[in-house]
Amino acid sequence: MIITTTDSIEGKQVTEYHGIVSAEVILGANVIKDFFASIRDVVGGRSGSYEKVLADGKEMAIEDLKERAAEMGGNAIVGVDLDYESIGEKSSMLMVVANGTAVTVK
Repeated sequence: MIITTTDSIEGKQVTEYHGIVSAEVILGANVIKDFFASIRDVVGGRSGSYEKVLADGKEMAIEDLKERAAEMGGNAIVGVDLDYESIGEKSSMLMVVANGTAVTVK
């Protein structure tokens, strides 16, 4: 399945629009990750554990998006947008939302 943030796919013709597809993933943050991330805040540097959580959340949301588009009869998704938000008490959870338009291309 082709997935793109653009509204068209070069070399492909959209033959049918199936509608908006959305996927939401909520991931809990780990106390140990929080502790080490707070140390990184003080000394600087990247937080590999949080980067992995973000990457995993994105992949899960895209997989869900693909499944929903296929259920609608689409073989591609255009106009994909990813949003990230921290939610919950003390922002202890990460929400990843993916939206796009399910289409059929040939």
